[in-house]
Amino acid sequence: MTNDRIRHVVIVGGGTAGWMTAAALGRFLKDGVTRVTVIESEAIGTVGVGESTIPQINMFNRMLGLDEDDFLRRTKATYKLAIEFRDWKEIGHTYHHPFGPYGVDMEGVSFHAYWLRYQAMGEAADLSEYSLQSLAAAKARFQRPTGQKNSPLGDIAYAFHFDAGLYARFLRDYAEARSVRRIEGRIVDVALRGTDGFVQSVTLENGTVVEGDLFIDCSGFRGLLIEGAMKSGFEDWSHWLLNDRAVAVPCASGGSTDPVTRATARPAGWQWRIPLQHRIGNGYAFSSQHISEDEATAYLLANLDGEALADPWTLRFKAGRRKKSWNKNVVAIGLSAGFMEPLESQSIHLIQVGISRLLAMFPDRRFQQPDIDRYNRVMTFEYEKIRDFLILHYKATQRSDTPYWDYLREMEIPEYLADKIAVFESHGRIFRENEELFNDTSWFAVMVGQGLKPKGWDPMADIMSDDLLRARMNEIRAVIARSAEGMPDHMSFVAERVAGARAA
Repeated sequence: MTNDRIRHVVIVGGGTAGWMTAAALGRFLKDGVTRVTVIESEAIGTVGVGESTIPQINMFNRMLGLDEDDFLRRTKATYKLAIEFRDWKEIGHTYHHPFGPYGVDMEGVSFHAYWLRYQAMGEAADLSEYSLQSLAAAKARFQRPTGQKNSPLGDIAYAFHFDAGLYARFLRDYAEARSVRRIEGRIVDVALRGTDGFVQSVTLENGTVVEGDLFIDCSGFRGLLIEGAMKSGFEDWSHWLLNDRAVAVPCASGGSTDPVTRATARPAGWQWRIPLQHRIGNGYAFSSQHISEDEATAYLLANLDGEALADPWTLRFKAGRRKKSWNKNVVAIGLSAGFMEPLESQSIHLIQVGISRLLAMFPDRRFQQPDIDRYNRVMTFEYEKIRDFLILHYKATQRSDTPYWDYLREMEIPEYLADKIAVFESHGRIFRENEELFNDTSWFAVMVGQGLKPKGWDPMADIMSDDLLRARMNEIRAVIARSAEGMPDHMSFVAERVAGARAA
């Protein structure tokens, strides 16, 4: 063990980002050498919009060793199998972005290619009928994977809806049980070292000075350290992602209990619906250039499934990322590093990625620049590829009913996305670049769902005869339908697990 070991990690800010980070560090920095301190103020509210997740959250929870039933109970969670997009391609049209694959690959060729060929034959069912997650979601059914081989039920990808405030509280208890220290207070000053400009300490309102070796900025949009102290700069993406406001409000449970996040396109943005055990989370992400806050609030309140349980509140933001997520001895995680609205439920995932990359490249007190540069390069890739996937939803639309949608339909897009669309429009092919988050199934779901039509399909799919293709496609569809039909009711499944956790 070297004398350069990090001795004190100071996390500035609590909320989901702060306590996810603290829990992970508490789990792995357990030899008594490195202390972890979280500074947060009850007087500073947290955003708390991120109630919808993607399947990668399971890896984080398993890494911590969390019991899933206890997690369901503590966070009022429900399950999620897909995102349901309404009115994005055109008003009245609905499609799913499911978490699992469509069908199965055959003869070494993607199922997507066979579906495109079968569709051209005029015999393919809707794409959702070849997805277990889509069918189960439509039937409001859920179960955990069985582990059976050669069964759609063997490996079911799923995520959660949960109360972000309760999740942060759950992780705070976890972290404090592993020697993470919490200090209540508001930071009023940041002191930099004169020799190299590193953060040396922060001073609280009551005069307490907290020194550290590594500072993790989880202070939200304001970026108290990464921007306020380090002047890291911001890359603005609002010309592609117009939404710069979100009005949110919880409502009483009502309507469907499908294990999906619903995203409904609106005249100047989109509305989310996230069902929890005890309420529904709702919000309208919108462009303030195209609708006022009062109009957006009225629109949201008029489109709830139950009585509003609180006064609506508005979140203001700008789409983009810090030019450096890691600057000297400051690492930004969560909203302080960047934000791209909660479409496709990637906000909590970006927290998780920031944490996992930091653990993989955890520094010593020498803070070697090549390590910092690689972290920034990897995080830039992550943000940019997610950004392009989100832009796809706005670019690929037939809507022309408002100036908002006219602008998005006609706008210039990043070169990477343009190339991705061009390759798809040629032969329906999609290639996953390196470790980008969204795989070929995700891109295929959204491209087809938004109405993009390739000129053809992978010629390798022509090797199979029409009769064999017809038999295979019908069998796959039937097996998936039977599997979905046999799954338990979603909310009954949740209730049983919560009751079991409470009894335990």
